[in-house]
Amino acid sequence: MLKTIGKQLTGFRKDSLLTPAYMILEVAMEMIIPLLMASIIDNGVNAGDMGHIYKFGALMVLCAAIGLFAGIMGGKYGARASAGLARNLRKSMYEKIQTFSFANIDKFQTAGLVTRMTTDVTNLQNAYQMILRMAVRAAISLVVAIIMAFYVCAPIAKYFMIAVVFLGGFLSIIIAKATKYFTEVFPKYDKLNESVQENVSAIRVVKAFVREDYEIERFTKASKNIYTMFVRAENLVVSNMPVMMATIYACILMISWVGAKMIVVGDLETGDLMSLFTYCLNILINLMMVSVVFVMISMSTASMKRIAEVLDEESTIKNPENPDKNVTDGSITFSHVNFGYHKEAEEWVLKDIDLSIRSGETIGIIGATGSAKTSFANLISRIYDVSEGSVSVGGKDVRSYDMEALRNQVAVVLQQNVLFSGTILDNLRWGDVNASRQECINACKLACADEFISSFPDGYDTRIEQGGTNVSGGQKQRICIARALLKKPKILILDDSTSAVDTATDARIRKAFRDELPDTTKLIIAQRISSVQDADRIIVLEHGEVNGFGTHDELLKNNEIYRDIYESQTGGSGDFDEVG
Repeated sequence: MLKTIGKQLTGFRKDSLLTPAYMILEVAMEMIIPLLMASIIDNGVNAGDMGHIYKFGALMVLCAAIGLFAGIMGGKYGARASAGLARNLRKSMYEKIQTFSFANIDKFQTAGLVTRMTTDVTNLQNAYQMILRMAVRAAISLVVAIIMAFYVCAPIAKYFMIAVVFLGGFLSIIIAKATKYFTEVFPKYDKLNESVQENVSAIRVVKAFVREDYEIERFTKASKNIYTMFVRAENLVVSNMPVMMATIYACILMISWVGAKMIVVGDLETGDLMSLFTYCLNILINLMMVSVVFVMISMSTASMKRIAEVLDEESTIKNPENPDKNVTDGSITFSHVNFGYHKEAEEWVLKDIDLSIRSGETIGIIGATGSAKTSFANLISRIYDVSEGSVSVGGKDVRSYDMEALRNQVAVVLQQNVLFSGTILDNLRWGDVNASRQECINACKLACADEFISSFPDGYDTRIEQGGTNVSGGQKQRICIARALLKKPKILILDDSTSAVDTATDARIRKAFRDELPDTTKLIIAQRISSVQDADRIIVLEHGEVNGFGTHDELLKNNEIYRDIYESQTGGSGDFDEVG
């Protein structure tokens, strides 16, 4: 874990070394000042030597100035090192997440990944800055103050050690118990973020069903869980302060009592007693600082583990050692494929799929809800890997291809597509960043999107709001189809992506594909028979198995499920899940 996090200091190791160096210099100056002050009192004030007072007073000012400079520089480099660590962590985590397969993302959950990149990284950033500055400063200052106290008067300094041992033991007990609570609290942050994320993204549904009170109650519950855990941890932590203060006052009283007696009998000078008071306060205050650092470290340890989990996670889908980057054509072969989303799954999602699709064919895929139509399509672009068997594109196993090369040749248009903030042209060029304006227009004409885009006042420069909220569902789908066409793929998968357009527009889109994309293999997953009946062949899926594979006429004659769907939609309720 420490090794994983340590790699993220690249570019800021110098700052990480300079910070403690300046802190040590600052501590050295602070430790010298009490000795100079003692000398001024004993050899200057008591002896009436003004020259000595001026000389050592000037040295005190110089030490204070050096200490101030060291403190400022330590703060500067400490801020750079901690902020740099946070920057590198977020960058590395974000880049790592981009390599994740859907299985990896399912493991961490979206809300959990957001929490790790925000709250957890911030905790680690604060802890690292405290370690570089406060921890180094306090630890060095503590050790040096104890040494100087023994140098000035060992009989009194031993009382400091008793206090240090007592407070150190008390602190270790607190930290051990508080760490347990901090470890448990961060997964609850995930639940809180999940609540917020779902509420904001589905705010229209929440309002449509008047579920605001339910969502508020859900958020309040998640927030209360975090509050409860933090209160328990803080109750432990704050108990440290009164114990510390009581110990400090006890030490001051003890030093006063013992020191006064030693001054009376001549075993201690007044200036030395004053310096001992300074060292006493220094020791105990720095011990308090160490306790604060340890509390922060205990909190950040939980965050560090969660960040390291993401950075150490390996994608379940990887490129082979010598990947093939040339997809020759759009032919597809499923060879006795079994697939499950989890290794421990008791039943396959797809079962013994064995079929071949010729390049350039138009294939319809139909079946009841939950028949694994989308899972079937996901294996072609290798969003998931098969559990058993193989899927081939262009005559080669998809696992032999470079993933970027494969996915550039397999365009997928989902039912719930996402548009990003920016203009319509910006969104279209996700398919091809170098596409000209005319190429974008041609793609939109094929997708039947040009007509409504041209009606906008700004045309193709119309700005799309976040999530595409300022266009309708059908308009969004057609823009996404055009975006996929700009990739000029060898395989085009439409996953129920015309569900929000009318049947006439749907027919126009399919005709355009048939006429303009003859060499592209087209897989059309649909709920409507009308969307697939003109396909070269149609796959009928039922419970993850191929129940039928043939033309529209063949399936009407030989496949009961397809016939039921057809009859229910042409003469029944229109719901193909209902038996005709």
